[in-house]
Amino acid sequence: MSKLFFDQLVVLDDVDGEIKKVAKSKEEKEELWQLVDEMVHHRVLGCVLDALPRKHHEEFLERFHKAPHDESLMDFLRQKVGDNIDELIRQEIGGLAFELLEEIRAKK
Repeated sequence: MSKLFFDQLVVLDDVDGEIKKVAKSKEEKEELWQLVDEMVHHRVLGCVLDALPRKHHEEFLERFHKAPHDESLMDFLRQKVGDNIDELIRQEIGGLAFELLEEIRAKK
């Protein structure tokens, strides 16, 4: 997984455990994690853009594309959205983790 500004909010331990149970090879595990990484990325950016006032979208996206790992992006979001952005992102990731766990367990 590449480093992104919101990584400190991502907790996917249960998903990791399920992937380890179902992946039959290192390649399959890497492929599953790549899919999870992409889903997290899309869901978090969607969550952020939904919460961020439209007038700040362009500045946020420019800063994100320039340095997606820059943790000061969280400070920017806290200023423009409020301190609850951390919780909104955690909830989004938690919801995604729940969906992923259901999907993985259903495929067993």
